[in-house]
Amino acid sequence: MVFSARGVTVSLTKPDIVRAGVEILDAYGLGDLSMRRVAERLGVKAGALYWHVANKQSLLAAVSDEILAGDAGPTMVPSEDAQFADGVNEWARCFRSTLLAHRDGAELVASTISVGLGQVDPTVNLRHFLRRQGLSSDRADSVCRALVHLVVGHTMEEQTRVQLHDLGVLSEVDPAGQNDDFDLAMTIFVAGLPSLL
Repeated sequence: MVFSARGVTVSLTKPDIVRAGVEILDAYGLGDLSMRRVAERLGVKAGALYWHVANKQSLLAAVSDEILAGDAGPTMVPSEDAQFADGVNEWARCFRSTLLAHRDGAELVASTISVGLGQVDPTVNLRHFLRRQGLSSDRADSVCRALVHLVVGHTMEEQTRVQLHDLGVLSEVDPAGQNDDFDLAMTIFVAGLPSLL
């Protein structure tokens, strides 16, 4: 779609809007990711965005999809020759890294998953991996949901602590401690997986 902005013709596409949304998320956080802010960044009026994005929730879902579909996103397949626990660990660590790579990434993805608007299922390849390991379809779905809750919850807490530190509310953040906590949580999680086979 072509729009005129400040006397200049602007060609606007949905990928342009989504990229601007990711840039705003990374620079300012989820609280500042609005249709108006994206329109300002693109040099158009907010109404121009509605040709491509129905509403703010659709914008957030599209930004979430962009994050999850990234080159190193958790849609990756655990290694073919990975053992049960190793494959699950590999996926969870990739998911966490993907969320941590974007300010408020965990909160954004959690909100998108909860309303079911996202098009990218971060667990699709994990689910196939779990089925290959011998889990039933229902069990694989349950493990995926539990693991998403674990990773998103842990990462959201990490990102909240960083923000509180940046605001001066917390005196320090302990990245090594957060990594250790995540390692322990994953150790506990994968220890129970063989009992599901």
